[in-house]
Amino acid sequence: MTDERTVLLAVEGITKTYPGVVANSDVTFSIRRGEVHALLGENGAGKSTMVKMMYGLVKPDSGRMTWNGAAYTPGSPGEARSTGVAMVFQHFSLFEALNVAENVALGMENPPPMKELSARIRAVSEEYGLPLDPSRMVGDLSAGERQRVEIIRCLLQDPKLLIMDEPTSVLTPQEVEILFKTLRQLSSEGTAILYISHKLEEIRSLCDAATILRRGKVVGTADPRASTARELAEMMVGATLTPPARRPGEKGKVMLGVSDLSVASPIPFGTSLKNVAFTVAAGEVLGIAGVAGNGQDELLLALSGELRASPDRVRIDDAPVGDLGPIDRRRAGMVSAPEDRLGHAAAPDMSLIENAFLTAQARKGLTNKGFIDWPATRAYAEAVIKDFDVRTPGAHVAARALSGGNLQKFVVGRELMQAPKVIVINQPTWGVDAAAAASIRQAILDRAAEGAAVVVISQDLDELLEIADRFAVLNEGRLTQPRPVEGLTIDEIGLMMGGAHGMEVAHHAEA
Repeated sequence: MTDERTVLLAVEGITKTYPGVVANSDVTFSIRRGEVHALLGENGAGKSTMVKMMYGLVKPDSGRMTWNGAAYTPGSPGEARSTGVAMVFQHFSLFEALNVAENVALGMENPPPMKELSARIRAVSEEYGLPLDPSRMVGDLSAGERQRVEIIRCLLQDPKLLIMDEPTSVLTPQEVEILFKTLRQLSSEGTAILYISHKLEEIRSLCDAATILRRGKVVGTADPRASTARELAEMMVGATLTPPARRPGEKGKVMLGVSDLSVASPIPFGTSLKNVAFTVAAGEVLGIAGVAGNGQDELLLALSGELRASPDRVRIDDAPVGDLGPIDRRRAGMVSAPEDRLGHAAAPDMSLIENAFLTAQARKGLTNKGFIDWPATRAYAEAVIKDFDVRTPGAHVAARALSGGNLQKFVVGRELMQAPKVIVINQPTWGVDAAAAASIRQAILDRAAEGAAVVVISQDLDELLEIADRFAVLNEGRLTQPRPVEGLTIDEIGLMMGGAHGMEVAHHAEA
């Protein structure tokens, strides 16, 4: 029998519907004081809606929540915070042109004088092993340091429940360990933590309990430490998962060559590329890792043609293309998918048909005498939807109407189905559930087996180790020498991501 005295937040029969969608259906679970509780589920399973109700951003249609046994009905995030609920969102809400202390003050109802606040930030950040300089500009911070700002902002509220949404997606392995040490310290002091992540090995390492959602309903609970990652994933999707498999294929000639590529970043507080050089052969996958903000976006822009350089700096099938724009590079055989799927990879208010045309026109022949061939474009969009299992009412739907995971499947599918010679993808499975991620990785491996040269830029180290033949790291705009994946350890990779190179990595690995 449950000891009610230990329950901090109880969710009972919560239901929330939107037009045509049941986001949560009769959801019931509880979070105890000091417990690290995982909320697991595929994209669209209802996790985000559930935590938005806990945080006062959304009101449930029916059911109830209780806090320490009393009714809990937060009407706003401010009410939730005053009760003791704090939340660290997946996408940071920080102003890069302000310093750390100023950003923290903006998140407080009644901030103290700046000098006093700076002293508190220093004290709390040191106490929890997340040191921060309150005077530093946020635009100059690494992704890991920015996350510290968000966490310290929450900790200054002295929360009783801390909600964390995909907190390790931008961290090195060493930074993940620092974060976990902090979370375990908070747990030992009685703070409950609700933890959302697609990284199931992290769930197994950190969490005491897990509630699994599928299509808005609770389908089970688990002790993550007593379950394998595969068992948890299969509970989430309700099916047996098959890990991506390589098809035998010979490595061919070099299809993508990059030499001494240096370009200035057009992004505010961005990172310029410095003397980047690598080659990728037909049938090969090169994995490029790095903490967010070290030049990944700039590298994709430079390879896709959105940033241009001297002709010989980028070559496709030995033809110089460094000065060509995106459409001409696509004609030469390159396709690309940026990290920002809504706004960069896809036009939010355009239909999937129109979005298919935007990047496939050159390689799929979707024009006829200067006019758009709408039947052919519609057929292509529908083929992408079918082959990549994009959940949508139809190809006529606007891109912004799709869930993040389904839009990601459409964007990646739209590129991979163009019979490319070269594929460049940044964060191919960002925010995508286990089943969809396995499907996308398999499609990438299949294209490589068919002879494409593939560059995968990702912060998911497990993903890169699973599909890449060679591995390199971007750090402050410089690329390490690509190395075979075989024999690489997570520790070595983490040190490379943190800026250690060459003999320094070897020395640390031996120590």
